[in-house]
Amino acid sequence: MRRTPAAAILAAMALGMTDAAFSGDLDLHVHELRRHDPQQHAAAPAADGREAIRFPEELRAHTLANMRDHLLALQEIQAALAKQEFDRAAEISEQRLGMTAMQLHGAHEVAKFMPEAMQNAGTEMHRAASRFALVAKDAAATGDFKPVLEAMARLTQQCVACHSAYRLQ
Repeated sequence: MRRTPAAAILAAMALGMTDAAFSGDLDLHVHELRRHDPQQHAAAPAADGREAIRFPEELRAHTLANMRDHLLALQEIQAALAKQEFDRAAEISEQRLGMTAMQLHGAHEVAKFMPEAMQNAGTEMHRAASRFALVAKDAAATGDFKPVLEAMARLTQQCVACHSAYRLQ
């Protein structure tokens, strides 16, 4: 099987070829980052400017568990892509992140406690995951990897945007 450069990069990511970043030793990773940027070491941590969102404790715990599962699903998608298992990546995306997953995650219950913009960001993430699933299925037939990477970037962009704007309290 011929691997594309993008597949090789995803394979390295999926297999944890980034040393300290995935070693579980966050202090070592932070130390390495600071070693390369001495100004970062001297700077105090920036204030967290994200909007704090209060959920009832049970829903907060449930939501945080869902978010950890979202991260695990993204990792599993990357691992499938590294093996060029596009149909598997599509299945994971739709079932765990896509519009199909909204009911599984109790999105209707949780949405009651979210500002409208946060609800919209969450819905857009689920839509981006469903669109990714369609693109990945196409890649299974065409072998064209570039649209898959673009769709994955749009999906993770939704995660980053929401987590940059909001935090659960």
